[in-house]
Amino acid sequence: MMGKNIKDKHIEMMQDPEYREEFELQEEEFTIARELIKARLRAGLTQQQLAERMGTKQSVIARIEAGRPLPSLRTLQRYAQATNSTIKISLEAKQ
Repeated sequence: MMGKNIKDKHIEMMQDPEYREEFELQEEEFTIARELIKARLRAGLTQQQLAERMGTKQSVIARIEAGRPLPSLRTLQRYAQATNSTIKISLEAKQ
């Protein structure tokens, strides 16, 4: 039998208060990374193709999509333009 997949392991580890706290601190960064990747894939672009459209290198796109460091608003604007997307920013009350 194979070991647990990543999703199952994550669910298990979320029971650990320290892991949960650290994950929640980084959740917004994960969300930004997921949205960037979704936009690129929706546009049908590879990282290399996107880099060419943005006038940068593929390694820069990989770092942006990994959230290391978080992209500036200007970079997000360039990324959105290159993927034919729009940016929406929302501040919502904590629950």
